[in-house]
Amino acid sequence: MRKLTMMVVLLAATAAMAQTPGQIVVNGAVSDEASKAALLAQLRALYGVERVIDQVSISPVSLPPNWNGYVQKLIGPHLKLISKGELKIDGTNVTVRGEVANEMQRQQIASDIAVSLSPSYTVNNGLRVSAAEQDLLDAALDKRIIEFDSGKATLTASGQAILDEMAAALQKVKGKKVEVIGHTDNIGLRDSNLALSQARAEAVRTYLSGKGVKPEMVMVSGQGPDRPVAENTTAEGRARNRRIEFRVAQ
Repeated sequence: MRKLTMMVVLLAATAAMAQTPGQIVVNGAVSDEASKAALLAQLRALYGVERVIDQVSISPVSLPPNWNGYVQKLIGPHLKLISKGELKIDGTNVTVRGEVANEMQRQQIASDIAVSLSPSYTVNNGLRVSAAEQDLLDAALDKRIIEFDSGKATLTASGQAILDEMAAALQKVKGKKVEVIGHTDNIGLRDSNLALSQARAEAVRTYLSGKGVKPEMVMVSGQGPDRPVAENTTAEGRARNRRIEFRVAQ
C-alpha cells in the first residue's frame, strides 16, 4: 500500500488545466468511493455542480488519521476568495497558492486553514496579493519623492503636485483601503523621526481628503528610519529613504 496520498484543487483554473477558465479541477487519489463522493459533494455545493471537474482516482493509499474529516474542513468559503490558484493536500502537508485581494485575506486564509487542522499538519502559505491596484498606485507615484519642508510635515508645491495625481489614482481603487506610510532617514533621534514620519503621513491624508479621497479609505502610519530602501551613508540614499509609501491594504 502506498504511503502517499495527494489531492489538488485548482481554483479559477486556466484554459490549459480546464476546458473553461473558472472551472474547478480536482485530481489526485483517495482511498475509496465514499471519500471521493464526500469531497466532490462539498466542492459542488461551494462552487456549483457545473464548475467542478472530477479527475479523482481511487487508489490503495495510506491516509493520516481523520484525513477525510480534515479535508472537509479545508473546503470552506475562504477558498472562494482565491483566484488563479490551488489547494494541495499531500498527506499532512497542505499548500495553498493563488491570488487574493489584500494582505489581510492572505494571512486570514492561511490562519483559518491552520486552525482547522491538527498540529501534525504543516501549512505552506503561497498566496500572493493581486497586484492590479498596487501597480496602479506605483505607476502614479512613478518612483518620485513626495517632498516636505525640511524637518516639517508641510508639503512643498512639488509634493502637492504629485499628490494631485495620486488622488486621481486612488479614486480608481474601489472598495479597498490604502495605507500611507511615512519614512525618514536615520539622521537625528529615532523617536523624533517616528513622530515626523507619522505627521507627514497624516498630512498626506489631509491633503488627499481635500482632493475628494474619503478619509476613511486612507490609513496612516509612521515607520521613521526603520525601513530604509537605500544606504543612509550618502545624501542620495538618505533622500530616497525620506519618502511616502502607498500600499493597498484591503
